[in-house]
Amino acid sequence: MQQLGLRPYTAVWRAMQDYTDARNPSSPDQLWLLEHPPIFTLGQAGKPEHLLNPGTIPVQKTDRGGQVTYHGPGQLIAYLLLDLRRAHLGVRSLVTLLQEAVIALLAEQGISASARKDAPGVYVGQRKIASLGLRVRRGCSFHGLSLNVNMDLEPFNRINPCGYPGLSVTRLADLGITADLPDLGRDLSRHLAARLSYTLTFIETEAGP
Repeated sequence: MQQLGLRPYTAVWRAMQDYTDARNPSSPDQLWLLEHPPIFTLGQAGKPEHLLNPGTIPVQKTDRGGQVTYHGPGQLIAYLLLDLRRAHLGVRSLVTLLQEAVIALLAEQGISASARKDAPGVYVGQRKIASLGLRVRRGCSFHGLSLNVNMDLEPFNRINPCGYPGLSVTRLADLGITADLPDLGRDLSRHLAARLSYTLTFIETEAGP
């Protein structure tokens, strides 16, 4: 597990691709925790009409699944680089695992959250608090999830979040949670590791992409 701090989206995306392309059956799985500067990302099958008014915020077409979302400071990003065959997981099982880890994390903060069958992610009531987007290549996953902690939510008004017009979003700060992002990242890592039956190894930030 690596805490990478604030990193540009494109550089981290390319590093995920490079690691996935270079890995072999003995390569360790990795979890990268970070934030991105403001950016809209459009998934592989994303429709440009869901970008309503991006303004000066850059837009990046990417290779993950899903439609359009927003990343910015104050949002916890968790990228899971996982050998699915070795972990005996399919894509649907991985989505469920990621959602369950976020739901468990929020439960520790006293927040009741849930997943929806029709729209991947995690919701508090009808408001989305975490988004998921994955890519699988050579039997290995990359990309992952984003959890709104204490970020500016205004840019979500400039898009149809995840392709759903009118979808409301929320953040932990609006739910009375003041835990800082690195602590939440460590707690999320613990929940992910438990569901994967993994032992976490912490790597210094300088080793990241």
